[in-house]
This record gives sequence, C-alpha cells and structure tokens, in this order.
Amino acid sequence: MIIIHVVNNYPYTPRFLERTLKKALKSFPVVVVTGSRQTGKSTLVQHLNKERLYLSLDDVDVLERAQTFPDGILGQAPRLTLDEIQRSPDLLLAVKRAVDKKRTPGRFLLTGSANLLLMKRVSESLAGRAAYFSLMPMTRREVLGMQSTGIWDDLFASSPERWLELVRDQPTKESDWKRVARIGGYPVPALMLQDDKDRGAWFAGYVKTYLERDLQEFAGVASLVDFRRLMRAVCLRLGNLVNQTELARNVGLSQPTVLRHLNTLEVSHQLIRLPAYAVNKTKRLIKTPKVYWVDSALALHLAGETQPRGCHLENLVLSDIVAWIGTGNGAEAMYWRATTGEEVDFVIEWNRLLLPIEVKTSARPRVADAKHLMVFRNEYRKSALPALLLHCGNDVFWIADGILAAPWWKVI
Repeated sequence: MIIIHVVNNYPYTPRFLERTLKKALKSFPVVVVTGSRQTGKSTLVQHLNKERLYLSLDDVDVLERAQTFPDGILGQAPRLTLDEIQRSPDLLLAVKRAVDKKRTPGRFLLTGSANLLLMKRVSESLAGRAAYFSLMPMTRREVLGMQSTGIWDDLFASSPERWLELVRDQPTKESDWKRVARIGGYPVPALMLQDDKDRGAWFAGYVKTYLERDLQEFAGVASLVDFRRLMRAVCLRLGNLVNQTELARNVGLSQPTVLRHLNTLEVSHQLIRLPAYAVNKTKRLIKTPKVYWVDSALALHLAGETQPRGCHLENLVLSDIVAWIGTGNGAEAMYWRATTGEEVDFVIEWNRLLLPIEVKTSARPRVADAKHLMVFRNEYRKSALPALLLHCGNDVFWIADGILAAPWWKVI
C-alpha cells in the first residue's frame, strides 16, 4: 500500500499546536508530543527549529545505536529531536539522566505514537521534567490554512452580548459537513487526495499498519480479527454510551477483553471516551462515558459506511474541541444527561465556566431543538455561559434566551 508512506512529503501546513510547542521549549527541558500515526508529528517537529538535530528511531541504524549506546545518541547535539521514541523506551532513562545533569530548556523534543508502554515509561522517567501535548488530526481550520481550532477561546473571553457579532464575523465559508466528515483531518487524505477511492486506499493502509505494526509491537493483541471487529462495532456506535456488556456480547469477546481493547484504543489516540458532566468530579469517573473516534473519516472507513450520519457531525465538533484542549489549557470536554432524560451533546468546562453545545444536522433549527439546553442552563445558571445550538444552515440568531443558534462552520 504505497499511499500510506507519502505522509512526510506533503507541503507543510501550519499547525495550531506549533505556537504552544515553541513556548514550551523555552521553559521545559523535555517536551513530549504524542498522537496517532500520520497526524503529522514528524513534519511538525522538523519544521519547529531547523537548527535542532533530528533523529528518527524508524531509521534502523539510529534505533540500533539508541538501544546499544543511548548516551552517545543524546550527546550528538545540544538540542535534539527524537522521533518515534516508543521504539526504544529505555532511551527515556538516558534522557532522564541527561536532564538531571544539565537542565537546559528545550534540550529534548520527543514524539511518539502513544501506547501503554510509552505513557507508563514517560510518566515514570520524566515526571517534573517534561511538558506533554497531543497532536490530533488536522482541524477544519488547519486544513483551510488558518492554523487554528474553532473559536472556543474567543467565546470564553467575550461577553455574551458580543457573541452574535463574533460568530457572524468569522471568515470561514459555508461547507458541506458530509464532505468534511468523509475527508477527515489526517494530512494526506485531507490535503493530497481528491478522490474517495484513493482516500479509501489510504485508510485501508493506515488500519493495516496500525493493526500489524503498532498493536503487535506494543499492545500484545492476541487476535487482530477480533480487535478489528471491535473497532467496527465501536465506530457504528459513535455518540452512544459505552455498554461494555452489550458490546462484548455483540462482538463475541469477554468483557475484560473488551475493556482492555478499549483502553488500548484510547491510549493509542484512536478512541475518544467522553465522560459525563457532574458537579462532583468523582461521579464523573463512575458515570458511563460516550464513545467517539479521533477522526470522522477513519471512523466511516472502519464502520464500512459511505454516508455520514449526525453522529459524524458531532464527531467533527468534538475533534476540534479535543484539539483545542490538547494544548494543555486545562479545559475539559464532557456530555450531560439528566435523570429525567434531557441530554446535551457537549459541555466544555474551563475556568469554572460551562459552555453547553448541542449539534443538529438541520438547516432550520427550531425552539424545540434548544429545550435540553434550556434545562441545562436552568440547572447550572450560576456557572453556565450562553449555550450554542450548532446547525447546518447559514443564520446566526438568538433562538431562545441565552441560546445562540449558529452554523457549525462558523464556529469550528
């Protein structure tokens, strides 16, 4: 599958995370960037600073030296970028020793396709020494060359009286959400491949690489067939609560195996488990999460679907929110469900404020579409900002008291 290998050959498109990484490199001796394969980590870190020595552990010679004489690798340059660090986790111990001897800001920039082993070793070896960031597939605005996520910062920073003008003045043009969902945010299919057939071939190669290389090397998955069946089942349930018992029964696996596979998918940046909002943060850990995928187009491919559903529009919005949170701003994304059945798709909690968001595929939203947002705002009136009702039309207007109806493409 040749298409999968051209990821590092596309022209550099500025990434939203770039500014955050540059700032972190001025303060921390180690900066770690993780994310699923093919999100553009290698391209990003090579672009950051041309004066840094860049070494990839995908290079067999570099990997051999890292495994046999790691201190020699680290001594090659005063500032070093090590790509695909998960291929030699013991190298992290050498990084720790080097940092403890000389704590120089920006000395090491590490990237890795996250996995259980990598995250455990990093947290143990580099605690207090490193800043951690996640690179998601490209946001819609990154694909458009705007180097940004949605307007989440602006919404939290602006007074509600300015929201209508803020959203109306956004420079983005109307987009067909189904086309955006089919293209997704991985750089190669989003920027280089114009045909659905070519994109399908790329995603097939991606899944094959993920299953046959990453999982076998680090996760110890016994049956790739079972694992792929589980991925398909999850992608057919986007936006739904995770019922592990039902999921196990449907895919013919034990519940502990399903739990273990879901954890692997999450740590390898494929699965997004969205927790439920509750004022008591302990309760958030107990309540059942919803599931989404890191990329809508990949989810469509894994599910064998050709036409996006409403959950894929939700996935687009959530992926943008997660990319924004990935800069380490401290925000959290959740969903909300009341015991009486009312539900809100997303709740962003940031600086003790709550932004509730409902996503609809309708081009003409009605007051009835905002009912659950009204319930949420009444329940949390002291901390809730005005709510967003994202729709597929063109108009921006206050559909109810404290609820702004806005085109999704004006916000993300």
